[in-house]
Amino acid sequence: MPAPAASRDAERTRAELLAVATEVFAEDGYSGARVDDIAERTRTTKRMIYYYFGSKEGLYLAVLESAYRGIREAERAIDVRHADPVDAIRELAELTFDHHVSHDAFIRLVSIENIHRGEFIRRIDTLRTLSQPAKTLLDDILERGRATGAFRDDVSAIDVHLLISSYCVFQVANRYTFAYLFDTDFSRDRAHWRSLIGDVVVAWLHAR
Repeated sequence: MPAPAASRDAERTRAELLAVATEVFAEDGYSGARVDDIAERTRTTKRMIYYYFGSKEGLYLAVLESAYRGIREAERAIDVRHADPVDAIRELAELTFDHHVSHDAFIRLVSIENIHRGEFIRRIDTLRTLSQPAKTLLDDILERGRATGAFRDDVSAIDVHLLISSYCVFQVANRYTFAYLFDTDFSRDRAHWRSLIGDVVVAWLHAR
């Protein structure tokens, strides 16, 4: 049975508020962001925002959770369990690259949260559970790769996740300083940068 119209409207309103709030918080940080600006950009009221999220902090926590949920859902969208482990790890690395460069607000939010030493993310208990499948997926790929002799056995899922994330985050977080210092634009020849992380991870896992 389809959801009532009022329920669908509420879901659309909440989704719109989250989308706009994501951009505002990513641009101005928690302290600099103003709920009035979000209300104006969504043509709603501060009272309506508080109705859905309780407070400015509640809205920010919802934004953080939604941002992390986005990358986790992207990972679950691909089925690498039955693929060759080498192909699977490359696909996962390239998917992470695609997601990060197309969701720069996510990277800015993560950077801001780290500047504040994880003050807010520690209040979102669901993120630990939400992130577990990502580790489980990597564990599965690595286990299958070791079984076939394709992968070394002294690298953990966290090691791989750290390597991939570091590279992909750098593409967004440091694009302007890197461009100025080395006259390199990450937006050019993106296919090259995308394939590079796959090559690096695969070569590293093959190393003895």
